[in-house]
Amino acid sequence: MGSVKDMIVLKNPNGELGEGVFEFSNRYSVFDYGEMPDKIDGKGASLCLISAFFFERLEEKGIKTHYLGLLEGEKVKRLDELESATNKMKIRLVRVLRPEKKNGYDYSVFKKERKNFLLPLEIIYRNKVPEGSSLLRRLERGEVKPEDFGLKDIKAGMKLEKPIIDFSTKLEDVDRYLSYREAKEIAGLSDEEFEELRALTLKVNDLITERVSRIGLENEDGKIEVAFDEERRFMVVDAVGTPDECRFSFQGFEVSKEFLRRYYRKTEWYERIQKFKGQENWRELVGNPPKLQKNLKTAISNLYKALCNEITGRKFFDAPKLGEVVKELRTIL
Repeated sequence: MGSVKDMIVLKNPNGELGEGVFEFSNRYSVFDYGEMPDKIDGKGASLCLISAFFFERLEEKGIKTHYLGLLEGEKVKRLDELESATNKMKIRLVRVLRPEKKNGYDYSVFKKERKNFLLPLEIIYRNKVPEGSSLLRRLERGEVKPEDFGLKDIKAGMKLEKPIIDFSTKLEDVDRYLSYREAKEIAGLSDEEFEELRALTLKVNDLITERVSRIGLENEDGKIEVAFDEERRFMVVDAVGTPDECRFSFQGFEVSKEFLRRYYRKTEWYERIQKFKGQENWRELVGNPPKLQKNLKTAISNLYKALCNEITGRKFFDAPKLGEVVKELRTIL
């Protein structure tokens, strides 16, 4: 299931939805490179539990998800029934249809099929435009204009009055951003479905933002993935509300996967990423990434654990408070 999750298929999603188990690993990935050289203790279970927490909150709001529960031993449990942390989540499975690669990508399969498949999109919400945001780089290159999002201006550090929704591809070799027209077209959505998808994303954003603000986090931006169920209803899938799916900050300090990206942006390895990414065999050309220094790796482990404890409201891990971890990370950097 990619570089950071493994999946066990229990029932294939053919005529109807299937079933499977996500095993969230301690691996991590940045810049689409794939598995990095270190493993971060507690990361997998932390992401699993945070995602389960938000799936359960979404269901309480009447939003359909693929979440079936958490596995503790052989038993499927709700989050509040767990006796200890787990990295295994039982889920409904949908088909993953692939665009045909010829003269670019042919997405016609998404117009022919009507149900039980993953939308070929990553749906992004933005509440703020932090330094380093991909949106700023796209503006500089002239790929988008503020008017595309109903704004007069977009600047670094800007907090948006209303969230904006953005789209990128999900199933291509290198993700690329899409206009609203392109996103609707490649996913085979009607006008009504496209507006429903945007509204769904805003609801998910609101729920995550409200919860994390209670523990002093700012939800700057994030992404969700969505599928059609067997009746062509939207269903939130993959993982949701985690520091790998969202860019969170605490008192102005990044406490999400963006923290790792910023660390690697200072390396020669990242310079090679910028040079070669998108070329054939670019990962081989880039070479092996550097390992994390030991005290940094420990602090990042504590960060994931503290976020899990405080977002879920349960002490699953023996870890310092979030404020203490952030203080240590500031010192290390």
